[in-house]
Amino acid sequence: MTDTPRILAIVGSASRNSSNLFLIQYLQELNPSWQFALWEDLAVLPHFDPEQTIETPPPQVVALRDAISAAAGVIISTPEYIFSIPARLKNMLEWCVATTVFSQKPLGIITASANGSKGHAELQLIMRTLDARFTPETCLLVQGIKGKINDGGSLRDPGLKENLRNFSLAFDALIARGA
Repeated sequence: MTDTPRILAIVGSASRNSSNLFLIQYLQELNPSWQFALWEDLAVLPHFDPEQTIETPPPQVVALRDAISAAAGVIISTPEYIFSIPARLKNMLEWCVATTVFSQKPLGIITASANGSKGHAELQLIMRTLDARFTPETCLLVQGIKGKINDGGSLRDPGLKENLRNFSLAFDALIARGA
């Protein structure tokens, strides 16, 4: 493993300046040894088309798959929408199903929402299906996120800061085990 692992951070929210984006930004500040690449606009991906997924994937899909492949690890930070993962995130993952880009890829999962428990469980199930490698310590459910971040995007909850530090340490260790 290099001293500066390349981390691809994927924000599942459809909102600009979402709480999940702020969490990724906090992780960037917390981990200066990580080289972050941020993928926050899942809207650029076309709707999933199984006819195109292998032979003629769209250029945006190829770029996403390449970014996942090149990363030492991937962090997905997402809200829960209607007791599920956001449609754009699901669409992105569908473009990856017929590939091995997530196979044994170190993964961190953050679900930050009002409740988030059902979406968090669903994303873990999907990522197990895609053969990503994660642990309970690299999965973080942040309930009541709006009360834990101020209007400027700064974290104001000391417990959340500690949880993100622990998440970072576990994610680092997961990447190191794969080296």
